[in-house]
Amino acid sequence: MNKTELVETVAEKSGLTKKDAEKAVAAVVDTVIDTLTKGDKVQLVGFGTFETRVHKERTNINPATKEKQTIPETTVPAFKPGKAFKDAVK
Repeated sequence: MNKTELVETVAEKSGLTKKDAEKAVAAVVDTVIDTLTKGDKVQLVGFGTFETRVHKERTNINPATKEKQTIPETTVPAFKPGKAFKDAVK
């Protein structure tokens, strides 16, 4: 399912117009991104938690040249599904 299909499904299930459903989907996505950017997490009970995780700095070896490379610390987004979500997908 892509974003257009998601908007159509949200419009059908909620009774909103496609334009309003698109605004709602965009608002949810933007809110999640803004919240994670601030370092906070978004927890939707039964669905899951959006959070950030820090990958520590590490050293890697380039297999072609055998040269050591330092990979800097990075903050990445992560999603941990909730129990109800995991059970529904089983």
